[in-house]
Amino acid sequence: MKVLVINCGSSSLKYQLLDMQDQSLLAIGLCDRIGLDGSMIKHEPTGKEKVKISVPMPTYKDAVEAVISALLSKEHGVIDSMDEIAAVGHRVVHGAEYFTNSVLITEDVLDKLRECSELAPLHNPANILGIELFQEILPKVPMVGVFDTAFHQTMPAKAYLYAIPYEYYKKHKIRRYGFHGTSHKYVSNRAAEILGKDVKDLKTVVCHLGNGASLCAVDGGKSVDTTMGLTPLEGLMMGTRSGDIDPAIIQFLAKKENMGLDEVLNVLNKKSGALGVYMESSDFRVIEDAIEEGDQQARLTMDIFEYRVAKYIGSYAVAMGGLDVVAFAGGLGENYPLMRTNICNYLKVLGCEIDVEENQFRSKERVFSTDNSNIVAMVVPTNEELMIARETFELVK
Repeated sequence: MKVLVINCGSSSLKYQLLDMQDQSLLAIGLCDRIGLDGSMIKHEPTGKEKVKISVPMPTYKDAVEAVISALLSKEHGVIDSMDEIAAVGHRVVHGAEYFTNSVLITEDVLDKLRECSELAPLHNPANILGIELFQEILPKVPMVGVFDTAFHQTMPAKAYLYAIPYEYYKKHKIRRYGFHGTSHKYVSNRAAEILGKDVKDLKTVVCHLGNGASLCAVDGGKSVDTTMGLTPLEGLMMGTRSGDIDPAIIQFLAKKENMGLDEVLNVLNKKSGALGVYMESSDFRVIEDAIEEGDQQARLTMDIFEYRVAKYIGSYAVAMGGLDVVAFAGGLGENYPLMRTNICNYLKVLGCEIDVEENQFRSKERVFSTDNSNIVAMVVPTNEELMIARETFELVK
């Protein structure tokens, strides 16, 4: 069975085609700058040359047609007919309280997703459009929705409720939802597999660290707490997001800088975090290079980030009544050894010991804690697309 995985963003469409017989990757690609000048498709078929083709994509329909053209191409295609695709798995950012698991997409499901759009106005409309376009092209092929928020629906009320008037939760469903759920689920399960353990027997903190970053406390395979909230703005400092702040800062900034509410939120979402502190870039790779050159502002930026990650890990150890595994994932978590070392140094109080030399690697599965450590520290590169394909396969097989 071949499963096509689709991830529609605000101006991009990522895709992967996998053969679920052996979970092998057949092709991966990206349609970039949809609706903008300079749009192109980057297509990487397994065993063939990578291609980058400039294609006018004024609409998402044009992007979908470009994907199909690439998959069927005689030169760089990987299938002979779209009939080979048995199912399409769609990444959907927000499922609110409606969806606790992945689901087969029906009209009722689409109606509920539209209701959720006010909670994720930049993502859900694009996700829905992608679903509708593939329904038109492949009307007999089952579509599956896999939700960023679903994994976190096991959080208890004490973890997801805000201490604001309860009527706002009842009326507007204002609560913490969390995101990156597909990644957190994959990494916690894969960590258990690597260690030869049952995920039900482990208390794990997954650190999905990149330009967007979140932590998740996974107790017995279930999410019991996570750093992101109603929106992805809450929690850790990120590339351009502030993370946790005193909410009174919003009013204070509005008055002092003569800004409206939307302007302040734009600052917190797009001009804060690493960009706000370092001031020159939100790219952690640039910050890493600057640290090596002795840039103190870059070091301060990373100090803040590492401190907040470690502080959350400690709080989750308390919340779960123990901690067995800390698993690093995401572009930053997988590729920045010094950051991992600094975070784990904070965890010495919990009995975490690492082999600094063993930690000098990038982007591979590896345990880098010592045999004497009370906590296993490891890197598990995330694979959200494979997780989406697996969930899709399980629903339609």
